Amino acid sequence: MRGASPAAIDCVTWNVHRGRGNDGQFLPERVHFAIETEIAPLRPHVLALQEADLETLPQAGYLDIGRIGAAVGLDYAQAQESLRRDPASSGFFGSVLFLHPDFTITATHVIDLPGHWHRGAVAMETIWQGRDVRIVTGHFSRLDLIRMAQMRTLGQFILRRPQMPTVLMGDINDWRYWRAPSLRKTIVGRRFEGPKKPTFPMERPFLPLDRIMSDVPGAVVQTRVLDGTAIRVGSDHRPLWGRVTLD
Repeated sequence: MRGASPAAIDCVTWNVHRGRGNDGQFLPERVHFAIETEIAPLRPHVLALQEADLETLPQAGYLDIGRIGAAVGLDYAQAQESLRRDPASSGFFGSVLFLHPDFTITATHVIDLPGHWHRGAVAMETIWQGRDVRIVTGHFSRLDLIRMAQMRTLGQFILRRPQMPTVLMGDINDWRYWRAPSLRKTIVGRRFEGPKKPTFPMERPFLPLDRIMSDVPGAVVQTRVLDGTAIRVGSDHRPLWGRVTLD
């Protein structure tokens, strides 16, 4: 949906469930088909995927990254090995980021997040249409206390970086429709806001696990849970589309 406002960023985030559809079968081709037929036509500026690597070490990638980039018209932002969990990985602990070619990337980071099960976030400081903006994606813990520690770690990272609007997207893994403890300003050091829409489970979603948020109040002006025949067999989560304004 490109072309609304020069400073708008259209984003899609999707937990692709390590290539296993809602039936549990490992069929990555279904992820590709859903992206090509039901996400690419939206022409997002940012595509964030979670669980895009296998779970067992070395957490190798299983998707055709070049094929996805070509389908959505976006650049794979983690070609540099230091931005991936392993040379065989597509992402950092499964988090993969694609950006529109018009983004100018000024700094790249991966952030180790605490917890028994290793988690991580990917952060790109960029310039978009003459404006500085930080794009962050990650997959966070289902446990409140661990997720609070992870958000605190992310907040401390942002605090040490140059000041600019931050867009946070991914599988936040919080089911609450009220303010989550892990997203409180006292934990993160800033307030991330964005509409809550149910994305899980796939068949009848009622939990808002996946989010697109910003630390600029009111910046996330629209969100929509995506649905379609291909999406429904591609994962156990539905993708979330959102528009972020930088004006």
